[in-house]
Amino acid sequence: MITVMAGSGQFGRLVVDRLLERVAPGEVAVAVRDTDRAADLGARGIDVRHGDFDDPASLSAAFAGTEVLLFISAPTEEPGARVPQHRNVVDAALGAGVGSIVYTSGLGADFVEDGLLGEHHATEQAIRDSGLPHTLLRHPIYSDFFFHPGLRSAVEAGELTGSVGAWGLNTASRADLAEAAANVLTDGDHRGAAYDFAGPRWTYPELAAVLSEVGGRPVTYREVEADEGVMVMIGPAVRSGAFERQTGDLEQVLGHPATSLESAVATALGTRG
Repeated sequence: MITVMAGSGQFGRLVVDRLLERVAPGEVAVAVRDTDRAADLGARGIDVRHGDFDDPASLSAAFAGTEVLLFISAPTEEPGARVPQHRNVVDAALGAGVGSIVYTSGLGADFVEDGLLGEHHATEQAIRDSGLPHTLLRHPIYSDFFFHPGLRSAVEAGELTGSVGAWGLNTASRADLAEAAANVLTDGDHRGAAYDFAGPRWTYPELAAVLSEVGGRPVTYREVEADEGVMVMIGPAVRSGAFERQTGDLEQVLGHPATSLESAVATALGTRG
């Protein structure tokens, strides 16, 4: 049995979809806080189980018979809250006799020990200390935060604004990362590996150029001082070069190139034929 934590969330659902291209529904379970939100998955033949990060007993029951557990990090914004929740998961997996853990960590968690990445760092250490076979999937920030239908407004205005100049971003789409996770979950050869996933590097000026091409109207890039949207959180790190890192791990696990900037923009604008 492959059990997917947070299987009713955006990323978890994408993973489940990819898994069902590889295995029968009866071989997949989801562990979710609210089973009603996963009723549609149950209708597809998936075993829907109650599993709450704050309820160790529910996690132990949810992990029963699990050969491979996809441990998707807890959805909380409270600083430090994930660490005890994640320890609950590791302890429950160990007690339930889970065969192996695949954990969605964060790119840089192998050496950053504070902030959000520090929570991933602590979780990775807890998994190693458990002695359970495991695979670490270190995710970059999602491309979906940047490439979405809202980009049409930049095409209509003929201008894209940003606050990070030509510094690069190594984002990757949820879809690519979900496909990579499904590949790892169904192939035991990945056990023991730690993958540093990064999508193709892109910049805001490059995004403006692609919007011009794909949108069919000239779009210029204008630098602004104030961070907005997701840049409020990551802007300083981007300007320090922290998002410039490139690896071939995602392409290796996918078995094909990750989604390009051009393809992502075309999908976001709805212009793919």
